[in-house]
Amino acid sequence: MTAGAHVTDEDSLVAIARDMHSVAVVGIKDDSDPDAPAHTIPSLIQHAGVRVIGVNPRVAEALGKPTLRSLAELPAGVDVVDVFRRSDAIPEIADELLALAPEKRPAVVWLQTGIRHDDAAAKLVAGGYRVVQDRCLGVYTRRARRR
Repeated sequence: MTAGAHVTDEDSLVAIARDMHSVAVVGIKDDSDPDAPAHTIPSLIQHAGVRVIGVNPRVAEALGKPTLRSLAELPAGVDVVDVFRRSDAIPEIADELLALAPEKRPAVVWLQTGIRHDDAAAKLVAGGYRVVQDRCLGVYTRRARRR
């Protein structure tokens, strides 16, 4: 099992964004809410050349692709899970991520700006995940693509 960690330093955050090839976005929004961060940030990431996989049981399609209903449907090879859900939903998401088979586990769980749950993050770190809290993946994607 890989060693988990809380990721907070700027160089590591930029490196995650620079090195990612695929991102699963939990709570992605569709074109019916085009100004929502859960739509604009995944769109920005997709336009940067990263494969975006939407995860939302209430949205059938986002960014021109079918979405998954849950993290249990996640394919192998996803680098980052980017979460757009309220902080009180994070423990359940953490449990779903910890239940994934090792070959389906992404290396990084990224909680978007304003989203933080220290207890769930600690469980994810103990389970081998690298965890980012309360940061915008879109900001770091822009920074990484400028270098």
